[in-house]
Amino acid sequence: MIISKKLSRQEKITHGFFNRIGGKSRGIYKSLNCGLGSKDKKGNVIQNLKIVKNKINKGGKDIFLLHQIHSNKFIFINKSFKSNKKRLKADAIITNQPRLPIAILTADCVPILLFDKKKNIIAAIHAGWKGAYKGIVHNVIKFMIKKGCKSENITGAIGPSISQKNYNVKEDFRSKFLKKDKFNKIFFKQKSGKIYFNLPYYIKSQLKLYNITNIDLKNIDTFDKKNNLFSARRSLKSKHDDYGRNISIIMIN
Repeated sequence: MIISKKLSRQEKITHGFFNRIGGKSRGIYKSLNCGLGSKDKKGNVIQNLKIVKNKINKGGKDIFLLHQIHSNKFIFINKSFKSNKKRLKADAIITNQPRLPIAILTADCVPILLFDKKKNIIAAIHAGWKGAYKGIVHNVIKFMIKKGCKSENITGAIGPSISQKNYNVKEDFRSKFLKKDKFNKIFFKQKSGKIYFNLPYYIKSQLKLYNITNIDLKNIDTFDKKNNLFSARRSLKSKHDDYGRNISIIMIN
């Protein structure tokens, strides 16, 4: 499990970015695959989720997960929130409820965990390029501010994701981002005729737009095999027909 130093200083919360080690899955899913949407055996995934839950919240509530759709939608869980047990379609979770672990799944996309120490509000965000482009980070921060959170009280951690050197994109991809904002050119670099995008730094810049500066950017590359993380791009390169998912989790104690 990977820990953010900045978030670990906050005694009111528990968090972690889990790698692929320590689970029950086999083959390309070895071993802590937490992706219920993967083609892995469901029983193994459920066991893996129990392993994660017991490390974060043993004997407590189950992990709240979403059916992620690369959108700008989020779910807010308060006291009156009612769940029908079906995974809701969204890409971020915000809550002020204690002892409720919230989590998102990634396999190259960026996991973001947020905590406001004054309002005791946490968020878990799944930000691939589509969600980031559509404004998932903006929507979450704006809602937290609406709930009374202040930038100076928010600590953020950006977990393992694909690095720029391994994120090769097409010209139309770059054009899309430059059309949105010319400033976005700083997140692209060209090498040997290929274009590379820096997704984690793009995310970090979005947090900074709201004057959130207490940010821990982990800079751990999911694509690099030695880091023991699931990677969609690496799986595709290896001609696998599926891939496991890493889980990132946060809970108010």
